[in-house]
Amino acid sequence: MDISKMVEQLDELIGAYADLVQKSKWDDASDLPAESRVLMNRLESAIERLTAPDSVHRRQAQLHVKMNNSFKLAEYVGVAQALRDDLKAGWSESFVELVHADTHSDYLDMAEELLGKGYKDPAAVVTGTSLEVHVRALCVKHGVDTELSTGAPKKADTMNADLKKAGVYGTLQQKQLTAWMDLRNKAAHGDWKEYDIQQVRLLIDGVRDFMLKYPA
Repeated sequence: MDISKMVEQLDELIGAYADLVQKSKWDDASDLPAESRVLMNRLESAIERLTAPDSVHRRQAQLHVKMNNSFKLAEYVGVAQALRDDLKAGWSESFVELVHADTHSDYLDMAEELLGKGYKDPAAVVTGTSLEVHVRALCVKHGVDTELSTGAPKKADTMNADLKKAGVYGTLQQKQLTAWMDLRNKAAHGDWKEYDIQQVRLLIDGVRDFMLKYPA
């Protein structure tokens, strides 16, 4: 998800709070408990989804969870407003990168476990898929189109070439990604004799290093 979409979601929730307060008899909307609870759940979910696990914004939200006062909803909205403003100012780009990193790490850990149990082919598919998702995220981060003029999504190889053209990384890195994607395609299409378990081991390690070097 790009920054503009994140800001848009937060603006929607902040606007919903303003509408709720306007309907309410009280500043804390305590006379509308059902609607307040739904909105608070949505705010909590958005803050968790849009921030890194150890971010200041998430810690502030978690602190308010433990509070039991009628202005808890307003406190959540305050966190959402601060997060929105930071995103618009570009100060929270690292939060986005950390969220992506955590997600990709989970998939690579899954691939590690599969490989450890001798399932080299599913491990290669999981790793290659994670790589493609990361390449698409890199395109979004660096303003590279992820769709063709027809509206169809670009293939991984095309995005890889476009990232090289945009100067995100060089020719050697592009060729390495092409090789990794080729291995993933062989695994996905049943060409399992074309590679061995050691190559999958190198694939996982290489993709992990690539994601650390080029965060998205």
